[in-house]
Amino acid sequence: MFDLDALRLLVAVAETGSFTRAADRLNYTQSAVSRRIATLEQRAGGPLFVRLPRGVRLSPAGRTLHRHALEVLDRLARAQRELAVLHAGRGGLLHVGAFATANISLLPSALRALQHAEPRVEVVAVEGPTGTLVRRVADGALDLAVISDYPSGLPSADGITTTVLCEDELLVALPRGHRLAGTDPVDLAELRDEAWLQSAYGDRATLLADACARAGFTPRKVIRIAEWTGKFGYVAAGLGVALVPSLAARAVPAELVLRHLTDPALRRTLHVALPATPLPAALRLRDLLRDAV
Repeated sequence: MFDLDALRLLVAVAETGSFTRAADRLNYTQSAVSRRIATLEQRAGGPLFVRLPRGVRLSPAGRTLHRHALEVLDRLARAQRELAVLHAGRGGLLHVGAFATANISLLPSALRALQHAEPRVEVVAVEGPTGTLVRRVADGALDLAVISDYPSGLPSADGITTTVLCEDELLVALPRGHRLAGTDPVDLAELRDEAWLQSAYGDRATLLADACARAGFTPRKVIRIAEWTGKFGYVAAGLGVALVPSLAARAVPAELVLRHLTDPALRRTLHVALPATPLPAALRLRDLLRDAV
């Protein structure tokens, strides 16, 4: 209903008490100010100024609109300042996503460094599977995501770019009392009689199944547990063994040991996904993730 220029003009006339002085401040002609104020009064439904022999003062309706105009213009000025800071990479919100094991150590380390370097950047972090994170970057809901090509390959989406961050080796978690706990590396064939703890999502068994096939056997039993804490609990109880990304090493309880495997294919590649036009703070975080690796 009211455009911003008209509200600025209203404030200028109220502050100067004169159409002429407001015109000088805003580089208008006096007649242009009179016309704009008349149009504004029509939209407001009545006079906004009381005309005096020398100058003008706000009417009751004018005082009401003036109060709101100050609020609107102040909010707009603050938004402009925040946007300038955001685009300079010195502040504002940064929406970041990562899959579960990247949130154990890798991303927190990089975020801590970002907090020290740019304390005015406020991070909003979410966790999810790679496919969901890629879609959210493409939709503009995330400014950066740490994603993986495991288990189903690296998904693609229009409007995003991905760069390789690092390779993450898959280790085997064994209870400390296991017969192979002191062996490193372990040949997967030596684990042919074990039950395996796997994610509750069926497609994530592919990498293990392929690795076992290369070693000449099929897992005799697969126990599906969704969360890493549950898998570790089962392994600690001697109910099975599990593949564990090296990124998750910090979360492994003391009752377990992690051992390398002889199969060189048991690894995944981590990537950073960014929108086509990333925020400066997102680029800074990407660099800090590389440092954290």
